Amino acid sequence: FRSPSDQPPEDGSHRSNPVSVSRVISAMVNSNDGDNGLLQGNWSGVYSGGTHPGSWNGSVAILQQWGKGNYKPVKYAQCWVYAGVTCTVLRCLGIPARVITNFNSAHDTDGNLSVDVYYDESGKALDESSDSIWNFHVWNEVYFVRKDLGAAYDGWQALDATPQEKSAGMFRCGPASVKAIKEGEVKLKFDGPFVFAEMNADTISWIQHSNGETEVMRCEFGTVGKFMSTKALGSNAREDVTAKYKYEDGSKMERQVFAKAFNILQGRVSCLTRGGSAAADTSRCSLSNTTVTPKSKISGVFKDNEAILYGEDINLTLSLKNLCTDQAKNITVNICASSTLYTRRVMREIGRA
Repeated sequence: FRSPSDQPPEDGSHRSNPVSVSRVISAMVNSNDGDNGLLQGNWSGVYSGGTHPGSWNGSVAILQQWGKGNYKPVKYAQCWVYAGVTCTVLRCLGIPARVITNFNSAHDTDGNLSVDVYYDESGKALDESSDSIWNFHVWNEVYFVRKDLGAAYDGWQALDATPQEKSAGMFRCGPASVKAIKEGEVKLKFDGPFVFAEMNADTISWIQHSNGETEVMRCEFGTVGKFMSTKALGSNAREDVTAKYKYEDGSKMERQVFAKAFNILQGRVSCLTRGGSAAADTSRCSLSNTTVTPKSKISGVFKDNEAILYGEDINLTLSLKNLCTDQAKNITVNICASSTLYTRRVMREIGRA
């Protein structure tokens, strides 16, 4: 594996540096840079001409197919395939590695530590933002000394070969010190803001009115970065590593770290205004710790009335509660249901009422 932007072909001096080696591997396991990388991603749901990402059960067949196929990218991969192959390659090179799964994983494309989702007045999701929250996302951790950062950041480093955003011109991510991420040190190499957001970003829901103006419906924190998991050493049990990446959601330390990370990034991005009528700080890390979220007058929750089975109809009940007990309300409920992938990408609208 070799990355032209990191290391000239004739220069082998960095091949003993695990930081450089792991960063190159992060780029080379995917093929999005046109560099004969190992794997071609596919999230379309159509996998003709290749293997369904969920059908792979090991890295050997992928590596062998890549080599025998004159180093053409193997079809197809999604995040768990990228992470599995990356783990195998790293371990073959003597770099300790493991696979990490993050549930409710944020994909913050603009580096403002918030995931913005938009709906029209009927409740239909709009394609107004490239931000998203995946049901889960899988990456790697690698273990080594960070001579470039200092001893305080030695140990596990987050590394991600899934091609999501470019880093210094190539699709790669990390290595980012897990210790640095937990403390909000997002300026340290590499790709700290993106990794930090994956388990810490706020979720801001907007409604786009028919006149084109947008309005904040809800601002939530503590909804991403859940049940972060890896395989336990010596057994098949799940080991929870959430506390390695973040302080407890809603705790004083968690809020302080978020504020620290946000303030570090403020000079680079601005999330203080969003078009239309919303012109206030929508981040929970403002000095006053306030948000522009309007006070809710009603609350609602869907409850399943029976077991939800694949391929069968879903029977749900919507329970609403009046939060203003001093007055009765007449309300209109708009419901829009769509099928989505685990990346929350909407595939098609099922129906609305």
